[in-house]
Formats: sequence, C-alpha cells, structure tokens
Amino acid sequence: MKKLITCFVTTVVLTMGITTNTYAATYKVKSGDTLSAIAKKQKVTVSQIKVWNHLKSDLIKVNQVLQIKPTTKKKTTKKTTKKTTAKSATPYKVIKMKATAYTGSCKGCSGKTATGIDLKKNPKVKVISVDPKVIPLGSKVYVEGYGYAIAGDTGGSLKGNKIDVFIPNKNNALKWGVKTVTVKVYKK
Repeated sequence: MKKLITCFVTTVVLTMGITTNTYAATYKVKSGDTLSAIAKKQKVTVSQIKVWNHLKSDLIKVNQVLQIKPTTKKKTTKKTTKKTTAKSATPYKVIKMKATAYTGSCKGCSGKTATGIDLKKNPKVKVISVDPKVIPLGSKVYVEGYGYAIAGDTGGSLKGNKIDVFIPNKNNALKWGVKTVTVKVYKK
C-alpha cells in the first residue's frame, strides 16, 4: 500500500511539473482601452495580462491582440524558452537621438496620436513621436531616462534622429527640456 501511495504522489508531482500556462481566450484592443479597464472587464489582474503577454510596461496599441485566461498545456523545453526570451529582449537598432517632450492637452491639440491612442483618456501611457523613416510606427522602444514606450505618434518637425516623449503634465514636459538620449528599438 505504501508503494502504491508513493507511486501515485510521484506521478502527480511529475505531471504538475510538466504543465504550464497557455492561452484560451484573446482580446483585441480598441481605441481608448487601458490595461486596467481590460483587466476589470475580463475579471483578471493587470499583472496577469502583462505576464501572459510578456509586456514590460502598461503600453498597448489599437488592434493589438492580448491573451486572456490561461489553461494548461505541456511546457516547451527550457532551451527553446531561453532562446525566445533572449531574442525578444535584443533591440534591432540602437540610436543616439535628440529628445524633447510634448503634452496632449495644448491649445489646438486633439490629444490623439497618429496611431489612434487617446492621450487625454490615457495620461499614463508612454508614447513617443518619431520620424517613421527612422523608427517605424508601432515599434516598442526603450528611451534612456523615460523608459519603455511605443512609437505611436509623428510630428511635423521630427525629421531624422529626433523624438518627442509624451509627458501629460505641461510643467514636467517643460522640465524635460532637450536631451540627447539612447533609444533602443525592438521589433513590433
């Protein structure tokens, strides 16, 4: 009897050890959506959505498909997982750029980006304006001194190695000033 129980417990432990989460449902991001609103609607946490979708920030973009609610599935090998993680964490372009700041609430501003992000409804979103010939719209970026963001807007005066970082508060945007920063660009 002892051997039978030991065998059963070992089987259960081993079976649990080779399962992990995968995804059963998805959600397509609409204009004006935020991670917190999506999480509330789907009855999950923002942290869960970020983990399930490998998000490093709260930035999401219109038409992005998010994985929601995990189910169990056999785990891929550690070697494959490490390769995927290393590959996705490596920028394909690193550029020194001149960075200024902007707000979405200036006189005459719509508050909407070229990619449809409503900055007035989502003041915590991290977005940069770019020259799309240098950084493609929709690219994920890391801006030194600003953090992870999405290249989600364009500007008439942004040509070449210049960017604008979105800062919702006008005083803080003015404090940003003009800086030379390193920008790491990741694949979409």
